[in-house]
Amino acid sequence: MATFLSPEWIDLVRVSAPSFATSVECAVTGAPAGDVRLHAGVEGIGAGSLDGAEVALTVPYADAAAIVRGELEPSVAFMQGRMKTAGDPGRLLDLLAASATPAFREALARVATDTEF
Repeated sequence: MATFLSPEWIDLVRVSAPSFATSVECAVTGAPAGDVRLHAGVEGIGAGSLDGAEVALTVPYADAAAIVRGELEPSVAFMQGRMKTAGDPGRLLDLLAASATPAFREALARVATDTEF
C-alpha cells in the first residue's frame, strides 16, 4: 500500500495511469504533510511543478482523495468550483473529457486499490 501523495504513490500512478496528451500540473492543498505538486503529460507522471504546463489544477486534499477513490468526478469538482484551474480552456475541456473515459476510471480504480488514504 502506498500512502496517498507520497513518492511511492506517485510511482504507483506512473505505472498504472495512461499518459496524458495535455501537460498538466496539479497542486493538492491541505495534505497532512503539506501541499503537494504533481505533473503529467506525454513524458509521463512525476512529482513537482511542470514549467509550461498547458493546464494547472488546484484541488483540496479531501477532494483529490475523493477523485482517486472514484467518489467525485473531476468535471463535477470543476463545475462546483472545488477544483481551480488555469491555462488553456480548450485543453482543460479535453482533459475533463478524458477523465470521463472508461480507461481513466479503470486506472483510478487500480490506483485506489493500492492506496492508503
